[in-house]
This record gives sequence, structure tokens and C-alpha cells, in this order.
Amino acid sequence: MKKGKSHPVSSSIQVIDRMVALLDALAAEGSTSLKILAAETALHPSTAFRILNSMIRHGLVIRDEAGAYLLGPHLLQLAAQAHVDLDLRAVARSEMEWLRDQIGETVNLTVRQGDEVVYVERVSPQRMMRVEQVVGSRAPLHVTAVGKLMLGEAGESVIGDYVRRTRLPAYTVNTHSNRKQLLADIQASLTRGYALDDEEAELGVGCIGVLVRDASGAAVAGLSVSAPVERRQLDWVGLVQETARRISARMGYPG
Repeated sequence: MKKGKSHPVSSSIQVIDRMVALLDALAAEGSTSLKILAAETALHPSTAFRILNSMIRHGLVIRDEAGAYLLGPHLLQLAAQAHVDLDLRAVARSEMEWLRDQIGETVNLTVRQGDEVVYVERVSPQRMMRVEQVVGSRAPLHVTAVGKLMLGEAGESVIGDYVRRTRLPAYTVNTHSNRKQLLADIQASLTRGYALDDEEAELGVGCIGVLVRDASGAAVAGLSVSAPVERRQLDWVGLVQETARRISARMGYPG
């Protein structure tokens, strides 16, 4: 009788299970040796060693001068970001609801991940015609109001790298698909303290975006209003900015 071949997906899942077991053991033990980690996870030392080395390459684990293993900086950064996102959503929602009730349109909270913004919270009005941004969905920085502000915060050299890396794909005829256009819009947005999406991500949809800051002054999120472009009003800018100020203050920003 022939032995069945191991399925590659099952094998990959097994590696993930072993990696999680090692991370759990590290979290419980703190700084510890390969021998103890292998014993805690019931893994052969050579198997544990290979997985740990792979995690070291990705910054999930580090090894100190004595040869002991510890949780790595990348893992800690991810945990910190998750904590910030949870705090943001918790403190922002009531303020977002206040803004929604003032203007009667959808209000979004986004964070930056790489070359994209990710929608982490949304509150919508009870009306038939409204713009809905799905929580968890993503959009390139250059097609969103808050994304342009985030690029502006990073500086011109970072914008140049972004342009070269992404080549500014056009989502509509209004998307800024060359560096000069994008830089001009970003500079204007920084100067006035808010940015617009003029049907750049989706035809018929207009947005007003501002930044949310934490206690250090860093821009940790974007707050935006999305509406059918014919309903969007620049009179809302002050309300959007006021809401961002309230959220930032609750995140510890003194300004």
C-alpha cells in the first residue's frame, strides 16, 4: 500500500502552529534557551532552531549575546500598533457619531499600512443614498484625502519613493497620476490643514480628510467624511477639523 504524500497546505499550517507555540513559550518564559523552548513546545531542538531562525530574519524573535531567545522588535511593533488601533477606535467612535449627526454623511477612521490606508472604523447615517467604506478595506495613499496628508507628513523624499514604487495607478480620470500634480495637491492640503478627494478614488464620491495625532504629535490616523460629490460641502471642514482635534486630545495630543 502506497503512503500518501503530505499535503503542502497541511505542512504550512503545521509550521504556523509550531511558530505560535514557540511565541507563546517565549512570552511565558521571557529570555530563554533553545533547550527550554524545545521542551516547552515538545518540538525537536533542530525543528525549533529552524523555525526560530526564520522568525529572527523577520524580526519576530531576537537572540542575545548569551544565546537566549526573546520576542523581537517587529512583533512588539505589531502589538503596539494593534493597541493604538484599539484605543483609536474606542475613543474616536463617539466623536465620529457626533460629526455624522452634524452633517448627515458617512465618517471614516483610517490608519496607514505601507502604501495604503486601511479603514478601521466607520459610522453611517440612516439615509438611502450614502457612501459606504467597508471596515477592513484598503485604498492607495494618493487617491484618498487622508492618504495625501500622510504622504505630506512623511516628506518629499518619501513621496518620491512612493511615486517610483507605485507608479501612481489611476483609479478615475481625476486621480493624480504624475508626481507634479500629486506634490502640488499635497502641498496645498498641508498649507490649509485639510485635504480633498475630488472623485479621485471613485467617480461620484468626494471626501474631506484631516489627520489625528497622538501624545507625541505623530499622525496616527486619518478622519474623513465621504459623500456623493454633489452633496459635499466645504462648510463641513471646520466640523471635521474640530472632531479630529477632540479625538487627538483624547489620545493625549496637547495641541
